[in-house]
Amino acid sequence: MIYSEGYVRKVYYRDLTLHIPEDVYNPAEDTFLLAENLKVRLGDFVLDMGTGCGIIAILAARKARMVLAVDVNPHAATCTWINGKLNGVSDRLSVVCGDLFRPVRENLKFDLITFNPPYLPSDDLENAGPAGRGWLSLAWSGGRTGRELIDRFIEEAPQHLKGGGRILLIQSDITDVRETIQRLRARSLKAGVIAEEKVPFERIYLIEAEKVKV
Repeated sequence: MIYSEGYVRKVYYRDLTLHIPEDVYNPAEDTFLLAENLKVRLGDFVLDMGTGCGIIAILAARKARMVLAVDVNPHAATCTWINGKLNGVSDRLSVVCGDLFRPVRENLKFDLITFNPPYLPSDDLENAGPAGRGWLSLAWSGGRTGRELIDRFIEEAPQHLKGGGRILLIQSDITDVRETIQRLRARSLKAGVIAEEKVPFERIYLIEAEKVKV
């Protein structure tokens, strides 16, 4: 047990051991679809948005020059920092707590941005979080259409990409994958599905979007 409060479970993935408290999203099929298709070049500067327990950030940090991990859930931010230390990448991992790009400096640009967003439709997103259904609800509640966080991310992410930089974005067929691709292309990004997996009640997709060098 490495947290003073709350149940902590251990999750094993490849050679990683992750300690995850009850207020942090447990890696699932969407996480692993992203992990299995994560390609990081030596020296990349990576942003892992909605980092959760930090699994993607830690995998990226093994090759990246530096990884910035962001989560609105303070328990997730602490969890990622601890897991980074436990898995030997703390020297290449920085963790901040905040809402999407708000804690990210405007002039920061990345080679790769990853995001496994909340995408389940929820009529009362405003009740997600500690004052309502608890911190964990922020990991799945995507607003009335399930797209609230996805659309905000698409609007802001391109300005934080270097030329030739990429976005890896998880999406469910529940929330209209074609609309996501259209929105990314409208932001002058090359975008398409690069992997998918059928899981109970839905199909999940991994979308890659690239900012063409000029």
